[in-house]
Amino acid sequence: MAQNNSVDQLISQMGEWFSKLPPLPGNWRDVIVNITPWLALIFGIIGVLGSLAAVGVLTFLAPFVVLGGGIGVASGGIIGAILALVASVLLVLAFPGTRDRKMSGWKLLFWSEAVSVVSGVVAFSAAGIVGALIGFYILFQIKSHYK
Repeated sequence: MAQNNSVDQLISQMGEWFSKLPPLPGNWRDVIVNITPWLALIFGIIGVLGSLAAVGVLTFLAPFVVLGGGIGVASGGIIGAILALVASVLLVLAFPGTRDRKMSGWKLLFWSEAVSVVSGVVAFSAAGIVGALIGFYILFQIKSHYK
């Protein structure tokens, strides 16, 4: 129970941060809520397939990278691909909950974004981090539509 409470506290704290930003128009939020399940499913499947391919290629190439003295590149790439795989699986799992507008589906989208932030940090990707922050902004804009 304590873990779930801390997760709820984190979500509540982040909700306060994002509530200070300008709100999206109501009709935009409605459209986003309607297409979110399908976007999660499509990008989740594409992400799973792409991540599995990346993990396979990076694992295959890792010995060659070691020979070249670039172990950091190979390990960071594999870690990034695994994190992308986790985020993508969470998107696929979010489909039924977001389609039914359940809070459990919204929370899976939240965790997918959280993993994306970690992936962006591991990859030193400013674009990835900014993209995830925009994703969080949109998530908190539509949160009230989920019960």
